[in-house]
Amino acid sequence: MSVNQSELQPKLDRLNTALESGAMDQVRRMLNRSLAPVDVAHLLESTPPRERELLWELIEADIQGEVLQYLNEDIQTEFLNRMDAAQLLSATEGLDIDDLADLLQRLPNTVIQEVLASMETQERLRVETVLSYPEDTAGGLMNTDTITIRPDITLDVVLRYVRRHEALPDSTDTLLVVTRRDELIGTLAINKLLVCDPSVSVREVMETDIIKIAALAPEDDVARLFEKFDLISAPVVSTDGKLLGRITIDDVVDVIRENAEHRVMSMAGLEDDEDTFAPVLRTGRRRAVWLGINLVAATIVSFAIGIFEDTIQRITALAVLMPIVSSMGGIAGSQTLTVLIRGIALGHVSGSNVRWLLVREMLSGMMNGVLWALIVALMAVARFDDYKLGGIIALAMVINLSIAALAGTLIPVLLKKLSIDPALSGGVLLTTITDVVGFVAFLGLATAFYP
Repeated sequence: MSVNQSELQPKLDRLNTALESGAMDQVRRMLNRSLAPVDVAHLLESTPPRERELLWELIEADIQGEVLQYLNEDIQTEFLNRMDAAQLLSATEGLDIDDLADLLQRLPNTVIQEVLASMETQERLRVETVLSYPEDTAGGLMNTDTITIRPDITLDVVLRYVRRHEALPDSTDTLLVVTRRDELIGTLAINKLLVCDPSVSVREVMETDIIKIAALAPEDDVARLFEKFDLISAPVVSTDGKLLGRITIDDVVDVIRENAEHRVMSMAGLEDDEDTFAPVLRTGRRRAVWLGINLVAATIVSFAIGIFEDTIQRITALAVLMPIVSSMGGIAGSQTLTVLIRGIALGHVSGSNVRWLLVREMLSGMMNGVLWALIVALMAVARFDDYKLGGIIALAMVINLSIAALAGTLIPVLLKKLSIDPALSGGVLLTTITDVVGFVAFLGLATAFYP
């Protein structure tokens, strides 16, 4: 059982103290006896590289596989690449098929084949089934460990069959009813199995109106189905309706968590599995790319301002007011962008309703533009005693907030059509557009009205 964070931190402190004092036996006992694998993984992720290496060496081989499945991809791949096929087999023995497949996907193809060749035939076929599907699809998420029954047997026979198992697969809330050709035709809920007359047949009490998930369905669609119908598990089927496996709620929770992390990290151009204690060179290399992209965007904005350098030198008040125009446009655009990205992620936005959203956001942008333009105009007049300047900044703000709403709506839709993650690129594009439009509108109008 996992300990909570308030209990884990003292253990982390004691482990660090033991490491510093060289009490390796105490550290080994803590890693292999006192902590659950998920908490050992947390400790590894919370430790700088040098100490992490030492901790990993102290973890027993039969626990390493369980620890690996809870590590982020960066650290997971780092440890996996150091293990040969025999070590991998030993470490991953007893893992669920979907968890084993997730680990193998981090390895080079030659190593995967070597590991598969070392497995027993039945297990190898099950792992190969999961590996044959992309990682971010239902087939890549599923576990082939299922309990299937025929529709023509009685519940008494089903009960005797179930009792022959040492344990049911995790999150088993239903038994899957299939034909002799493994075609899924229904489900039998465990609660019905326990309370119904044992003499009735499965066909009489099974549910035929069931949710089947296509093997190639994107993981985001899977998560939405689980959320919408409060599912604990769901069967995965091939294009011809044959049962392939099932997805359980714990896998879907992982998808939801990973997607949330991805959106947060993408806003800063970082990978969602960024190692907090990654080495300097790796960290610097990854961040350099995003900084370079932002430099290009900043250069474009700087060039736009430079066009009006003479106007700024003549009217110094413009330099004071410029940030207001760009900032208001950026915030308004970000609000629209966030709503659209969320809508796309939830499956709410489609080609049929984009026009309605576009009109709504444009009207909202213009309404706010007029409201705040009047306020800023009064502030400018009061500060600089110049009604013309107040009118210029008001008009520039209306233009920029309207364009910000337009860009915030269209950018995520267009990026999605191009198969580019809107969360990753949308913010940079939007900021560049609102800055350029804001500065050009404000300074362009000033140049026209102050010849």
